[in-house]
Amino acid sequence: MKFYSLNDQSIQTSFRNAVIAGIAPDKGLYFPERINPLPNTFFNSIEEFSDQEIAFKAIHQFVEGDIPDSILKEIIANTLDFDFPIIEIEDNMGALELFHGPTMAFKDVGARFMANCLGYFSKEEKEEVTVLVATSGDTGGAVANGFLGVEGVNVLILYPSGKVSDIQERQLTTLGKNIEAIEVEGTFDDCQRMVKTAFLDTEITAQKKLTSANSINIARWLPQMFYFLFAYKQVKSMGREIVFSVPSGNFGNICAGMVAQKLGMPVKHFVASTNANDVVPKFMEKGIYKPQPSTATISNAMDVGDPSNFVRIRRLYQDDLDLLRENLFSYSFTDDVTKKAMKKVYSKTGYTMDPHGAVGYLGLKEYQKSHPYTYGIFLETAHPVKFLDVVEETLGFSPEIPPQIQKVMGKEKKSYKISTYEGLKSHLLVH
Repeated sequence: MKFYSLNDQSIQTSFRNAVIAGIAPDKGLYFPERINPLPNTFFNSIEEFSDQEIAFKAIHQFVEGDIPDSILKEIIANTLDFDFPIIEIEDNMGALELFHGPTMAFKDVGARFMANCLGYFSKEEKEEVTVLVATSGDTGGAVANGFLGVEGVNVLILYPSGKVSDIQERQLTTLGKNIEAIEVEGTFDDCQRMVKTAFLDTEITAQKKLTSANSINIARWLPQMFYFLFAYKQVKSMGREIVFSVPSGNFGNICAGMVAQKLGMPVKHFVASTNANDVVPKFMEKGIYKPQPSTATISNAMDVGDPSNFVRIRRLYQDDLDLLRENLFSYSFTDDVTKKAMKKVYSKTGYTMDPHGAVGYLGLKEYQKSHPYTYGIFLETAHPVKFLDVVEETLGFSPEIPPQIQKVMGKEKKSYKISTYEGLKSHLLVH
């Protein structure tokens, strides 16, 4: 299958080249030339398939011709070696827990899949590949873990100083080997802007082969559709209309869910739940897309003022706002409301939501006010222990620290500090 630039459809390339390049030469995001629906028989009998079989069938058309089936099965096996349970919270809703992987965040799936793909492709490359990635929280740790020790690949992770949690910072600054953390004086949007600028800087690209591991990269973005399909498999027998509420920052996760819908997965609606960074809720209401500087919140992984992947969502629905509104609602919530939701759910059920999952829960509750007969699934995108200070302050107790987190506690933080793009450029050219 070919992938084309969303800026210029005449710019096309293979899955392999799109993964290695990360972004198109004209700075556009790559998008598949087509999405072929899977047969109805697949969804009618989805309970009969293992998660790995479901993932293979879902991703196969996008990588065919670039990854042999036997290698693809190995990549999927390496990616999906943990569970994705739905925990019932109320009679008509459940939490899809996506934090049972090595860094306890949903991004483990995309990061591991991409790392395995790039590891396979790099065997044919004569020069090393440098992965540049910006993180607002969990992406950095997931990418660092996924790429750790991958031969022929070096990773530079840019993160905003003082705007990620302590545990998130430890997960991306303590690994060493081929992983390097760059601490930026600024916001996530500044980090993301620097990464995109580096891709277009010919002085850098003349010396280094760059790619991105943000969800702008198709190998990070597309595999996120897997767990939407796994969730459908778990609740299909209920026979109720299904709604997904996704805590949304850069909008890659919810966009991947919409790809699963385009494959034929029966789902009534998607809800994009955001924190104070409400560019998309305003667009859905007024039809005007207006990026804004990101605002710091307790759900920091969603602190994005210009979400990169929303352009993919618009293309999925032919840039038709009315058609998009038939498939997507979007709501914004303050930190205060988020904390109240965390308290309410914990006091009623004993379930501890992280602040991002709480935003997803709130969006689902808002949607179900007018659609009470649906079954809602909100995504718990990270383990609450990764936001220890927020949980302690809000709920008054400290969650038990899992082994995945314990192993980075006490390790020495190592990062290189910059404040401008020139600082990044200099570092890339010298190292």
